[in-house]
Amino acid sequence: MELDRYDRQLLALLQQEGRISNQELAERIGLSPSPCLRRVRALEEAGLITGYHAELDAKKLGLTLLALIHISMDRHTPERFANFEARVSALPEVLECLLITGQDADYQLKVIVRDMDAYQALLLEQITRIEGVSGVHSSFVMRRVVDKSALPIP
Repeated sequence: MELDRYDRQLLALLQQEGRISNQELAERIGLSPSPCLRRVRALEEAGLITGYHAELDAKKLGLTLLALIHISMDRHTPERFANFEARVSALPEVLECLLITGQDADYQLKVIVRDMDAYQALLLEQITRIEGVSGVHSSFVMRRVVDKSALPIP
């Protein structure tokens, strides 16, 4: 899909304000409401907009410990990786799982839990028990310096 300036503006605004009304969205980018809505629907149908969600305050939910975990696998087989990915995908504490290169690890997980006890339980009772996990290295986030999910619109 070829994006014009209106599409780029729509995508940028919707990333920042997902609950904005169509009327206000149209006014902010200089279109009338009907064409604006048609464009948003076209962006959704094209798969550029994949969903809308609410951002929650982790601390107010009691989730105060954010950790990055590097995971090494014993064998690099499609079956091992598929099993690992399925198991970590089912863990609600796992916010992100990345298959990585350039490290001693195969995966990087971003997890969030209540405290160190909850982290220990997650690590020892769940993650290290996944078949194929041979090494784990944890780092704990002291402060989020940049924390955004909005993509740059080319």
